[in-house]
Amino acid sequence: MKLSHIILFVFALGISVPSFAKKAAKSPEGLEWYTDLAKAHEKSKATHRPIFGFFTGSDWCGWCHKLQNEVFSKPAFIKWAKEKVVLLELDFPRQKQLPQELQQQNASLQQAFRVQGYPTVWLFFTEQDPETKKLNISALGSTGYPQGATAGKEEVKFLADANAILAKAPAASTGKAKK
Repeated sequence: MKLSHIILFVFALGISVPSFAKKAAKSPEGLEWYTDLAKAHEKSKATHRPIFGFFTGSDWCGWCHKLQNEVFSKPAFIKWAKEKVVLLELDFPRQKQLPQELQQQNASLQQAFRVQGYPTVWLFFTEQDPETKKLNISALGSTGYPQGATAGKEEVKFLADANAILAKAPAASTGKAKK
């Protein structure tokens, strides 16, 4: 099965929920970026918003920097992100050393989503197994740098692609289902 054809899947991730990061980092744009999946999971459950997993190479990936500059720093993305998703940065730096727990978490997620290139963005929900305390992932879909976008309007194509993924989310996952 091709990665681009995956709409929904559930994967039991071998990461326990105990947290190792303190709080989400605030970007200059005022966005909260989590690095700890457990913290992003808590925020996602509280807000009924999916997690926006940004796989990046922060200190070497030129396309990642391009995505950040041409999409993530734009007012339309900032407004969208604050209303629609919980941001999670999954970094794979070459020059700096991440804490071992963070490296393991990021590598597990990279393997679970079969990420082979950067930047890659996955939208997903998590659910904690009450017995094992591990997180199950329900993937909605993925995107990356908006290829073919009009120069200077990359955020428009990126947001259209992301919204198309969110539109496929089951109502129960988004908290919109009647109970």
